[in-house]
Amino acid sequence: MNLSIPGASETAVFPEIRRTIPSILQINMGYLCNQQCTHCHVGAGPKRTEIMSAETVREVLQYLEKSRIRRIELTGGAPEMNPSFRELVSRAAFLEIDVTDRCNLTVLDMPENKDLPVFMAKNRIEIIASLPCYRKENVDLQRGDGVFALSIAGLNRLNEVGYGLEGSGLVLNLVYNPIGPVLPPPQEELEMEYRQELADRYGILFNRLLTLTNMPIRRFRAQLAQEGELAPYLSLLQDSFVPENLERVMCRRMISVDWKGFLYDCDFNQMLGLPMGAGGGRPVHLSELGKILIHETPIRTAEHCFGCTAGQGSSCGGALNDNRKEEIC
Repeated sequence: MNLSIPGASETAVFPEIRRTIPSILQINMGYLCNQQCTHCHVGAGPKRTEIMSAETVREVLQYLEKSRIRRIELTGGAPEMNPSFRELVSRAAFLEIDVTDRCNLTVLDMPENKDLPVFMAKNRIEIIASLPCYRKENVDLQRGDGVFALSIAGLNRLNEVGYGLEGSGLVLNLVYNPIGPVLPPPQEELEMEYRQELADRYGILFNRLLTLTNMPIRRFRAQLAQEGELAPYLSLLQDSFVPENLERVMCRRMISVDWKGFLYDCDFNQMLGLPMGAGGGRPVHLSELGKILIHETPIRTAEHCFGCTAGQGSSCGGALNDNRKEEIC
């Protein structure tokens, strides 16, 4: 494999990486979402019909009951829009499995979700909430008109039930991703700005800010291509490669499950239709775990993987070189 990647051309090969013992199960509950963001690597939106069935949710729970996985991350789309969301959360909490929910915040404004903050607090769900900027104009540009106001309202409701408050044990982390084809700024510095702006303007408190690099796939890739920015952005990711980030990329300790129960090395590979490397090129179903070896198997990689290793690094838990980083995903 080619390890001399900084300054590489478009044909650069991503280094081989292998999975350690998985500790996190990332569950994509479907592509249905009440938003339609320009950067979305899933291509989620209100018209998507792909959604995890109750039967597949039961298969997930059956696996969790017999596995050593102690943390799950629920994603989408908007995972809260899946009818089985609360059943999965409640059952996982009963099994003493830590649950993280990737929440777009505006979903809390839906009539059927008015009691969702209380439900989340009761089940001690860790929330990772999308807020790509503390300024209205930037958020609405990326996520749609009115999204910023609804996001602030959602954060206030989460604060009201204890999320983000010192000593509550209810974790509320925010997510920043750039508006355009650039790398995120230093995570700790940006967190200080977020903390001051949100507290001063809206009285909002949170635990941490996580910075993510936009992945050049699906909707964001199409936008880059349309604007003539795709090739420069791919070059930026390759030229910013940092070898030290390879040890901490999220796919090394995680399994990603799609809405049909099939396995991938990460959520990004899932969106590109690249099955888990352990399957030898064929799709592997969740029901097969325990029958095949996935520890120390190669992880499927492609050009988008440079997004996770560029600069300060990027994972579902934020910058990879953040010394405060816990094993969150």
